[in-house]
Amino acid sequence: MPNDEILKTVFALLDGIDLASCMAVSKQWRDMAKDDYFWKCQCAKRWPSICKRPNLSTMSYYKLYQSFYKRQNHQILHPPRLCFDTLEFYIDIWAGDKLIYSDVVHGPVFDAGIKLPPHRISSVLGYHLQATEYKMMLAVEPTFKLPLSQPVSVSVLVGRKDTNKLARIIHKAMFDYIDRSSYRAMAFDVIDISPTYRFLPNIRGWISLLFMEGGDECEIDVFGIQMDFNDVANSKDEVLWLLDMLDWK
Repeated sequence: MPNDEILKTVFALLDGIDLASCMAVSKQWRDMAKDDYFWKCQCAKRWPSICKRPNLSTMSYYKLYQSFYKRQNHQILHPPRLCFDTLEFYIDIWAGDKLIYSDVVHGPVFDAGIKLPPHRISSVLGYHLQATEYKMMLAVEPTFKLPLSQPVSVSVLVGRKDTNKLARIIHKAMFDYIDRSSYRAMAFDVIDISPTYRFLPNIRGWISLLFMEGGDECEIDVFGIQMDFNDVANSKDEVLWLLDMLDWK
């Protein structure tokens, strides 16, 4: 069997990533591996229905596969219009009708996170605090007791010092889930997005209360608060863009 025929037989058996790697070996291999028949086979594995079209008038199967074979996860964001220096967060926590925590948190404090965690925390939380992914956190000083025998709720507003406007992130969300293995009590609410962005429905804002080891069955000792929007925002810039889309009033 001629060498070219052997290569064509092998190329037909490869997956898309390996076939693309073969194109870097030599000009002969690149020209052969670019044959649209091989890429039609690759497309047929992922999107069988697309191969039922009589022709692809706008692009080859190679270009189709190259464009859509994987999700583009690293799209470049423009610099956000907001910055934490101009933001303030208003956090209120109730146990039943009793206010047990209330504070105005400046944006840079939430952005900086917890640099010096207390000694009496679990190794699980210790690893979480040291992880490199972006987290909005603040240390609660002094700590406060969270009673487990009463319903506990939280509300969070955010204010802009440059425009004096406010937006609601969380409204009376209940801490329905207490995870003793990760030492966190969690609550969430659907955030108020501006009607301008009505195509972004049901984005959740999460609040976690971080608590110490020990305690008892009646109450836990809270030393920190974390807020995140992990459904859609996982970096500082993404969080700022999301906050910019709130329904500011």
